Parts: sequence; structure tokens; C-alpha cells
Amino acid sequence: MQGLMMDYQLTLTPFLERAMRMFPKKEIVTKSGPSLERSTYGEVTERIGRLANALARMGIRSGDRVATFSFNNTRHFELYFAAPCMGAVLHPLNLRLPPDQLVYIVNHAEDKVLFFEPQFAPAIEKLSAHFKTVKQYVVMGPTVPETTLSPVVSYEELLRNEIPDYPWPRLQENDAAAMCYTSGTTGNPKGVMYSHRSLYLHSMGLSMADSVGLVERDIYMPVVPMFHVLAWGTPFAAMMLGTSIVFPGPHLTPRDLAELLSAEKVTLTAGVPTLWMGLLNLLDNERYDLSNLRGMVVGGAAAPQSMIEAYEKRHGLKIIHAWGMTEMTPLGTVSNLLRSQEGLPDAERFAIRARQGPPVPGVETRAIDENGKEVPWDNKTFGELEVRGPWIIKSYYNDERTPQSFHDGWFKTGDVVVIDENGSIQIVDRSKDVIKSGGEWISSQDMENVIMSHPKVAEAAVIAVPHPKWQERPLACVVPKPDFKDSLTKEEIYEHLKTKFTKMYLPDDIVFIDAVPKTSVGKFDKKVLRVQYKDYVLPDR
Repeated sequence: MQGLMMDYQLTLTPFLERAMRMFPKKEIVTKSGPSLERSTYGEVTERIGRLANALARMGIRSGDRVATFSFNNTRHFELYFAAPCMGAVLHPLNLRLPPDQLVYIVNHAEDKVLFFEPQFAPAIEKLSAHFKTVKQYVVMGPTVPETTLSPVVSYEELLRNEIPDYPWPRLQENDAAAMCYTSGTTGNPKGVMYSHRSLYLHSMGLSMADSVGLVERDIYMPVVPMFHVLAWGTPFAAMMLGTSIVFPGPHLTPRDLAELLSAEKVTLTAGVPTLWMGLLNLLDNERYDLSNLRGMVVGGAAAPQSMIEAYEKRHGLKIIHAWGMTEMTPLGTVSNLLRSQEGLPDAERFAIRARQGPPVPGVETRAIDENGKEVPWDNKTFGELEVRGPWIIKSYYNDERTPQSFHDGWFKTGDVVVIDENGSIQIVDRSKDVIKSGGEWISSQDMENVIMSHPKVAEAAVIAVPHPKWQERPLACVVPKPDFKDSLTKEEIYEHLKTKFTKMYLPDDIVFIDAVPKTSVGKFDKKVLRVQYKDYVLPDR
């Protein structure tokens, strides 16, 4: 017997219509240079209709990918709804990717149109000859700068020629709505295709009190980039709830953030630990009124316990420690205290909040040992974390690596964890030696392969070394070939790496060693190097 409920499709269009009808006067703010651009949900939803009409006139059809190369701003937010609600697929591109990965992603996704900020025109020009499917370029501003790109039009010109009424189609909840790519920790980046249903349910997950707890009365500032797992899905939840939004644009210095948080009376914000560590240093030396700020969501890398404690004890500000992945939309766990833990001594409370935390409702977690068996929740037995739920992928987009990423219907995260009796997760290692630096992932394997392609190098292992600002940075351990043991220099290796990696991906230092430690089966045993260099002090670069 089945229930007698309506067959109501869970899509993003009702979010758009709800905001248009219920919250037309709620404010959306973008920091643009020294000034602020102010708008409302009423104005923005009208522009979203114009934008959808423009996309349709451009030839964008159901399932076509619409790429963005943009900061956190109102125009980008408009694309978040115009593209998926008309049946197309939103595809934000990572601004920090090296050129070869950016070309691979655009071509693999088969992007049809590319929206980009004016200052990125020279970079896009250099890559455009390699884009196989892009048919139209749109500059996200009032005018088109001098450029060789063609055909190209300005964003505001597109909207000026359209009407705000758009016949939104009746979409199916499992239709694709958006996509992001992983950071290519092993091989090429992998595409994750989000459905309307997954984004709808993920938005509800974000608004639960035992999760992030986003609400209508919040003034929310997403500092996490909108290309980073769709700003952790928060723009969709904000539209659903009618939450006021403050977009910081490219202005992410500690002083920029402090001034904006204070001036706009922000109540909730979200970003990677690197940004909040910089802000903490500023707040320790200068006074800003952040009394309205009820929470600072931290994800993308582990939040140090010392930072969580410093914010609360010195400034009365609460860090909300969360964990997730691109493949999880990304919400997985949030480390809120249980009622039974609220009266614990400070040392115990902060230690609990520094964990990744228990899974939010909608996400199931387990840890599996090397034999494929679930490990006990005893907070000491290691296992690889596996997850499943309605906003977690079942397959990568058009990628033959999908089968190796799943186990009995569960997604294998690659993180090694312990789980306590309350289901709270603590990540203790990674099965793949990926380096997390300032919220970005750096592949040690890719870097090792490039280093070992140098004619003077015999072996190379790249490990993560703790860094006071970026959490982790790469250290390259290099074994020269015997004939070059005394002549190979760091500068030669850096010059070799610069052909494949941008500056942020380069190792902070290079050390020469006699041999890379090996396991019993001849594999590089990097845990030995991690122990050896755990206290290594990296030079300033």
C-alpha cells in the first residue's frame, strides 16, 4: 500500500517563486570596489527571469552546461537560479585552477557558454582556442572590455533586451541542476552532477537547527567561494528561506571582512580556516563590532582547536565546525555539542568541537577496515569513512573511475577516521596523500610525477607539513640520480614544476634525501617522512 500524497517534484523553481512572492524587499548586497551595490529579492528575481530569456535566445537548451568564472556577487547569484530553473546546468569554474585543468574541465563538461568577470578576459583569451564546445562569452559587467573573444556580449546588455517574465518549465526533480569538479587529487578532476532533488534536500539540511541552522532572519555572508561546491550550497538555502545575503566579491583581506561583517551586521558567515585565522589576528589587535555574529561556519579543512577556543574566549564568537566533500554537495557533519556535553570542562568541550562531528540528518556514515568490515564506534579503531544519503553522488559524470569510488552502495571518502559512541567523526589521516592548503586540495602524486620527470631526479615524495596560516603546505623530498647528487639544485626543480603548476601549488621547500622509504611491497612509505618532518619549519615563499 502506498501513501496518498501529492507527486510534488523537489526542484529549485519553487525556491525562486517563494522568494519572489514572500520576500521581495529582503536585501542582497555586493561589495564592488570601495562601494556597495544594494538590491532586493524582488529586483533579483526579475533579473533572473530576464537572464533566463537571454539564455534561451542564446540557444541554451535543457541539459546544456552554463559555465561561470566569477566571484561571490549578485550577478553570480542570478546565474545560480536562471540556468537550473530553465532546465540548463550551472557550472561554476574554480578561479584557482592551473590552465591545463581548466581546459580539461570546460571540455569534459562540454560547456556551451562562459560567463566571466571583466578582469579575467586576458586569461580566457589565452585558453579560448582550446575550448571545444564554448559558443558564447558573456562579460559579467555593464560593458565589454577590449578583447579578441568572439562572440562576446556584456551581462547588462543581455538583460536590457529581455522581459522579466519567463515560462519556467515543469522540471523533474532528478534533472541535473548544477555541477562542480573535484580538485584532481589523482589524475584529472572528476565531475559531480547535482540534481534539483539533491539541492532541494541539501538546502533543508542546511536550515536544520542541529546543522548550520540558516534561517530567514539571518544576514548571511558567504566567504567560501561560489565555485567551491556551490558556496557549500548556501545560496540555494538562502533563496529558499528569504535570508538576506552579503556578498564580499573579491575583497577577502581580514580588514575587508571585518569591516563588512561589522557594517552590515552579519549574523552568520562561512569560509575556510585560513580566512578566519587571518581575521583572528586582526581582531586580536583592532576593535570591530561583531556582536551580531552568531556563528562562523568553518569547512574545507580542519578547524584547529586553538582557533575555535581563541574566537570564543577572546572575542565571544562561535566557530561551527563542519565537514563535507564536493561529492556530498557538500554537507556531511557538523560538530555541535549534545545537550549532555554542554556542562563539560572547557578542555573537553573544545576538543569535541574540534572534531568533524556527527552526521547531519540525511547523511549516514560508517568506517570500514581493510577487510571491508565496519569498525566499532570506540573512538580508537581506524577505518575508511564511507557515506550515503540523498545529496551524495551515486556516480561521477562520464568517468571510468566511478566503480573504485564505491563500496556496496556507499561512497568511499578516502578519509581515515575514528568514530566515538555518539557517532562523532574525527579524521586522523587520508588514504590518499592529498594536501589541504587554505581550503584547496593539492595532489602530492601529480607533483611527484612531474618532479620525477626531471632528467636529474631518481625519486620524489611530496608530503604535507603543518603551516601556521595555510594549515598544510607541500614539502618535496627529492632523491637525485647518482650522477647529479651534488649538482641538482632546488631552483632547477622549481623551474621544472612551474611549467605544470601555479604558484599556490608549488612546494614551500625542497629537501634532498638519499632514498624514499619503502613499504614491504616496494611502495613509497610517506608516513615515515611525515614523522621525520612533522616539526619542519618551512621558509617564507
